[in-house]
Amino acid sequence: MKWLEYFKLKRIDWYIIKKFLGTYFFSLALIIVIIIVFDYNEKIDKFVNSNATTHEIIFDYFVNIAPYYANTFSALFVFISVIYFTSKLAENSEVIAMLAAGISFRRLVKPYLISAGLIAIMTYALSAYIIPNGNAKRLAFEQRHSNAKKVESGSNVQLKIDDNTIAFIERYESRNNMGWRFMLDKFEDKKLISHMEAATITYNPDKPHTWTARRWLIRELKDDKEVIRESRKEPLDTILPFEPADFLISEGEEETMTSPELSVYINKQQARGIANIRRFEIEYHKRIAAPFAAFVLSIIGASLSAQKRKGGMGTALGIGLALSASYILFQGVCATFSTQAGMQPWLAAWLPNIIFIPIAIYLYKKAPR
Repeated sequence: MKWLEYFKLKRIDWYIIKKFLGTYFFSLALIIVIIIVFDYNEKIDKFVNSNATTHEIIFDYFVNIAPYYANTFSALFVFISVIYFTSKLAENSEVIAMLAAGISFRRLVKPYLISAGLIAIMTYALSAYIIPNGNAKRLAFEQRHSNAKKVESGSNVQLKIDDNTIAFIERYESRNNMGWRFMLDKFEDKKLISHMEAATITYNPDKPHTWTARRWLIRELKDDKEVIRESRKEPLDTILPFEPADFLISEGEEETMTSPELSVYINKQQARGIANIRRFEIEYHKRIAAPFAAFVLSIIGASLSAQKRKGGMGTALGIGLALSASYILFQGVCATFSTQAGMQPWLAAWLPNIIFIPIAIYLYKKAPR
């Protein structure tokens, strides 16, 4: 197969791959150590004062922030690594020598793309499966030993329980598992056949999906007749196929779910008519789109730094830092536009790549031949 021939590597390919990945992992490890040191100095007193054990501090917190920051800064250090290493090759006239020996720039980019592929696989594996579990442990630790709090209330909650049933809770508080002004409407052939309302409704955490309504009223409509049942004193136990976790969403909760869990959660919430899941959709699509940045930024970096320029490596690094920082910033801006201005989540996740791909193509065509 012809495509397998692309992965037949020569000595020059292994040389570039080793230098590229070596620079990438070294610089990434260095910045993570620096971040951990600063974070340690800032938070250690708070953790110790809250009686956190050494084991918790190390293994529940610091061990779990390392892969999180590695993934966050991966795109930045892909760019820096490519520019740093390729600029050194250009300054030593090694790129010119390779091109003079008949190696095209297209062929020269091959080991960069293979390295980018390895980084992309690592990035996806981290973001989709490893980091979410670490985030869950880290956030749980912060909730125990800092001022971070879970979401404890919700308002104007509307859920589509099934195709013919809609529930509404005006206000819900998790501290006592109680909701106020509850309503449940059932339809048949788009006609209302039952309406239930209750002054309060309480969730029983020991019995899944069990709710107790108080000061309740039920109106049933059949054959043009209305039957009303109500009680101001007797509670009514009922089974409803949802629980508070379905509508109480904590800050950063989407980052604690693996990609398969995110997919299941999004589909379930969409089926129930819950609208406040845009952050979860953005996170799901971002995990797929972000690894492709390694390819785009590698091409931009190699194209920028493959020739000698006035100012040497410093100029190339400056341009690279500006472009990579703008890429990361643009990711955040797009996510904000999606949550606040209604941009489609998939578009918010992919737009940075869509914008930077033409830049990569332009610089690739301008690279030395």
